[in-house]
Amino acid sequence: MVKLDNSKRIFAEALTLMPGGVNSPARAFGGVGGEPIVIDRGEGAYLHDVDGNKYIDYIGSWGPMILGHAFPKVVEAVQQAVTKSTSFGAPTAAENVIAKLIIDAVPSVEKVRLVNSGTEATMSAIRVARGFTRRDIIVKFSGNYHGHVDSLLVAAGSSAATLAVPNSPGVTVGTTKDTIVLTYNDVDGLVQTFAELGNKIAAVILEPIVGNMGCVEPHPVFLNALRDLTKRHDALLIYDEVMTGFRVAYGGAQQLQGITPDLTTLGKIVGGGMPLGAYGGRADIMNQVLPAGKVFQAGTLSGNPIATAAGAAMLTELKENPPYERLETLSAKLGEGLLAAGKAANIPCTLTRVGSMMTLFFNNEKVHSWDEASQCDTGKFAKYFWGLIHEGVYMPCSQFEALFVSAAHSDEDIDHTIAAAQKVLANLSKQ
Repeated sequence: MVKLDNSKRIFAEALTLMPGGVNSPARAFGGVGGEPIVIDRGEGAYLHDVDGNKYIDYIGSWGPMILGHAFPKVVEAVQQAVTKSTSFGAPTAAENVIAKLIIDAVPSVEKVRLVNSGTEATMSAIRVARGFTRRDIIVKFSGNYHGHVDSLLVAAGSSAATLAVPNSPGVTVGTTKDTIVLTYNDVDGLVQTFAELGNKIAAVILEPIVGNMGCVEPHPVFLNALRDLTKRHDALLIYDEVMTGFRVAYGGAQQLQGITPDLTTLGKIVGGGMPLGAYGGRADIMNQVLPAGKVFQAGTLSGNPIATAAGAAMLTELKENPPYERLETLSAKLGEGLLAAGKAANIPCTLTRVGSMMTLFFNNEKVHSWDEASQCDTGKFAKYFWGLIHEGVYMPCSQFEALFVSAAHSDEDIDHTIAAAQKVLANLSKQ
């Protein structure tokens, strides 16, 4: 059993300093109860908390740490960059380096703009889509989370769903009146919407592999319908690859799926764990952005030299020494082991995995949409989460988040995790 006395003390102080004691609600343990664990450091596949407990980490800073924590080449790149200054507010050669890496890797991107977060990337892509098409309506899907952009914070997944407040106070009717929310994987609903409003739709945005209602795969028919309908009606298709970019494949989900969107948003891995995002796409669309065009988007710290150094080091390593085959082997072993552990304990569960991201759903039905994900037994998940914590395994603190395997995980880590899950789930079946 882990002891968390220092975590409790530090979090008690944090409650007096920050709303809910955290700087992002996904960290608040709202989906599992109890108080968050305060982390001291990360090394490879492991996290160490302020009480000296060590955990096998399957969060990886919610995705960026595909090579593990404190990867030497990323650390070295940051150390070298910071000696020159933390920011200039002026162009640097490092921006060109990471821009070329992104353009070479992601099939749809001809030009790219660097920003500071995934939220900034999606917000900017929406603005560019509206500016390019001269239309207002944006289509999104329930359970897909695209950051805390007002016009997209409707029926959102991730932390909003975890805390049972999928629509945020402070988001006005005016900012969401041009947003249509459809059901993920529902082709009929998509066809009907375009039949009625096709000439008014600026863009459709989606997670091409969902990670924010747990890991959910799109049906190929759904994806093909999306691409066909947007082309036919001169609307843009936006792939939100903040989570999947460089994760499920070096070129992202679009490389796996053979779909070329018009715009792509990136974050997480692209910054090597530093605050960095990007959006890019066809040159004729991106040339609408100021100063080449008239669509305004700016950021004092965009293309920050520390973040670009970390991101370039990360992407270069992924390109030169691809970890994806190893990640597939480790992830397949983990996924099969977790599902088998649930079945052996006679606990209703399913598992969805794409590459190194996956979710064990406490639901007897395969999850294809938010309606199905929302039927999961979140109470049982909470007990599963805390049981694994006490076995030295740190899973995402929500049923509605994907877990991530890193190249730093060993076969022994996977074996330990499966054994821990077997023990915890067997105990759960007796309750």
